[in-house]
Amino acid sequence: MQTETASPAEVTVRRPPPAARVLPDRWFYGWYIAIGCSVVMFVGAGAGYYGLAVYLDPLQEEHGWSNSAVSGATGLYFALSGIAGALFGPYIDRHGPMRLMPLGFTLIAVGASMIGFVQQLWQLYAVYAVLALGFGMAAGVAVNAIMTRWFVRRRARAMSVSATGISLGGVVLTPFLAWLVEVGGLRVASLGFGIVVAAVALPVVYLVLAFDPRDLGLRPDGDLDEPPPDPRGALSEAAQRREWTMREVLHSVSFWGVLVAFVLVLMAQTGFVLHQISFLEDRLGSRSAAAFALSTTAFGSIVARLAVGFFADAVDKRWLTVALFAVQGTSVLLVLHVDSVWATYLLTLVFGFTIGNVYMMQSLLVGEIFGMVSFGTVFGLVALAGQTGSGLGPFAVGWLEDQTGGYTVPFTVTAVVTYVAAGAVVLARPVAANGGDQARAVRDEAPG
Repeated sequence: MQTETASPAEVTVRRPPPAARVLPDRWFYGWYIAIGCSVVMFVGAGAGYYGLAVYLDPLQEEHGWSNSAVSGATGLYFALSGIAGALFGPYIDRHGPMRLMPLGFTLIAVGASMIGFVQQLWQLYAVYAVLALGFGMAAGVAVNAIMTRWFVRRRARAMSVSATGISLGGVVLTPFLAWLVEVGGLRVASLGFGIVVAAVALPVVYLVLAFDPRDLGLRPDGDLDEPPPDPRGALSEAAQRREWTMREVLHSVSFWGVLVAFVLVLMAQTGFVLHQISFLEDRLGSRSAAAFALSTTAFGSIVARLAVGFFADAVDKRWLTVALFAVQGTSVLLVLHVDSVWATYLLTLVFGFTIGNVYMMQSLLVGEIFGMVSFGTVFGLVALAGQTGSGLGPFAVGWLEDQTGGYTVPFTVTAVVTYVAAGAVVLARPVAANGGDQARAVRDEAPG
């Protein structure tokens, strides 16, 4: 495998964002980028993740659709958003996401606004398809590609900040949307939230975000010179700027370890999260109480992600991911078999400790193994697989609930699947410096 480091002449310089001229320069601008990414993901995840859980029961009640029918639309959303992310990933590597993000968040706003106005099941599927296209263009791959360019040595800490917006979407927007649905109905809730998405995300994209620190004459992490070599080699300048071919990616054991692990864990995790309100409504006495439990899950993810971000850069991310998966599967099994309200809230909090970190570890593992230059391409493929799993999870849980009349069987299955994912992620070993043994093995094993 060849190691390629872009020279300054090869860098496409883009116009710095307006905020770079007015924000205090005593702090590295990358931290403003991290906060900006957190803000756009606050509304993006509110519309494209937590909001889907809030709408699950109201859509069934208003239209008489089955759990599996509505969950099928959710499954389509996750699959299509993954496909969109995979298709746009190579474009993002070459040109950056800044032209895609305004259109993507506009589509998210339109899709979120239309959920309350659907009358036929096919219309719900069409609206979720629009929402998926927007999310695939503007959110997961785009935001993580930006963060991977701006940070290397402090990547975990920075991503713990940028990804906090996802969890805040659950803490703030889940109960807000549930309240809006109860007092104003689906139309008021969805239309109001669509307006919020556009009003919050678009100004941040236009005014704050930038794809590459070199656009502002900066280096990743705010370093003035090339940082000292990373002992493991994975975060060295050469390793991070290596360009991977598709053949090399597909022949990498680490790639398949990451892909399989996150297909399985996101299938299980999303299946639980999007049915959590429906599952807990009877136990906790009301939809609002169940929505508050989901907010507790999201709050737990904020606290744990920020905590993990402070030390994740210094530890083996594979084994940290294994531990997170194990805790997640165990918390699901336990919440099935408790009856008390306080224990339910405690276990949903523990589940939350893992949920946000699972998404962060997906990005960190891809960035550490495959670097920043090919991140969009590789992460797009991993995200496609993960989003497909995320789509299958809610549908499978809904179908099993329809067949068995309860959530015991489907949630037990999700816990077992999470344990299997923990085994798969062990294969995701970082590549050694300058290509190392794994890179040579990839080259030697490649046909021709």
